[in-house]
Amino acid sequence: MDKLIIATRGSKLALWQSQHIKARLEELSPGLEIELKIIVTSGDKIQDISLSKIGGKGLFLKELEEAMLRGEAHMAVHSLKDVPTVMPEGLPLAAITKREDCRDAMLSEKYENLASLPQGASVGTSSLRRKMQLLMLRPDLNIKDLRGNVDTRIRKLKEGQFDAIILASAGINRLGFVDSVKYVYNIDQGEMVSSMGQGALGLQTIENKEIFDLVHQLNHKETEMEVTVERHFVDILEGGCHVPIGVNAKVMDNGEIMTQCTLGLPDASEVLSETLTASQDTYEVIGKDLAKIVIDKGARELLARADKMD
Repeated sequence: MDKLIIATRGSKLALWQSQHIKARLEELSPGLEIELKIIVTSGDKIQDISLSKIGGKGLFLKELEEAMLRGEAHMAVHSLKDVPTVMPEGLPLAAITKREDCRDAMLSEKYENLASLPQGASVGTSSLRRKMQLLMLRPDLNIKDLRGNVDTRIRKLKEGQFDAIILASAGINRLGFVDSVKYVYNIDQGEMVSSMGQGALGLQTIENKEIFDLVHQLNHKETEMEVTVERHFVDILEGGCHVPIGVNAKVMDNGEIMTQCTLGLPDASEVLSETLTASQDTYEVIGKDLAKIVIDKGARELLARADKMD
C-alpha cells in the first residue's frame, strides 16, 4: 500500500481529528502517503432542523461510508458518539482511540456554572439527552435547539442568542476553545451522564487486512472496554438519537468498571437512572446486564413514549 485516503467532514473538529490520526499513522508507517478527502454530509447540509427529527447522528457518517464503499477512500475518523452500534458490512471499526474528557461542558459569557444560571435562562443544545438532564437539574430553564459546528455554536453564544450552551468537553479541548469563552464548566457525570462513546474516536476502515492491521495499532484497550459497555447498553435498548439516553462506563483502579445510565422522557417528567459496578474481566456483558436491569424497570416502554414525544 503506497497511499491511504481518509474520508472526512470539513468542519474544524472533523479536520482536527482526521489530521491527528493522519499524523499518528505517519509515525507508524513513515513511507506511507496519506491524503484527506473532504466530504459534505447530510448532517452538515441540514442545519435548521433538530437531528432527532431528520435521522440522527448517522447523517454525519452515511456519505463517508458510501465514499469508502465506492473505493474513493480507505478509512474515516468519527467521533464515536456519532457511530451507530451496528457497523455496515465491509466497513469494520478497526480501532478506538484513547478517550479525551468524556464530560459535557456548559459555556457562558455571564454565568459560571449551571447553578448560577438565572431563572428561565436560555440554554442551547441539539441533544435530547442533554435537554432531559438539564430539565432534571433545572426545570425552569428555557432549552433552545442549537445546531452547527463548534465554532458556529460558540459564535451564537457570543452574539447573545443564548445565556449558555452545552457542548462536549472533548471537542472544546481538541480545538483549543477553552479560553475563547469566559466560563467553561465541565459537568460531572453525577449531574449529567454523557453519551455513548463520547470523547473517543472511532476509526472505520474498508475490509482490507493491511489497512485494518495498521489502523488497529491505534486501539486503546481501556477505552475500548468502556465504550463496548456503553455501545452494548444502547444496542440492547435499541436507542439512538431519537430518544434521551446517557451511559458512561469508567474503568476503575481496582479492576472494576462502574457504569452509570439515565434515560427517560425529553421533558424530564419521567426518568430512570441506574448504576452497575462489575469486574472489568466481564466488560463484554456489563452493558447488556445493565440494559436488562433497566428493561425490567420499564425502560423500553419509557423510551417508546419518548420517541412519540419528539
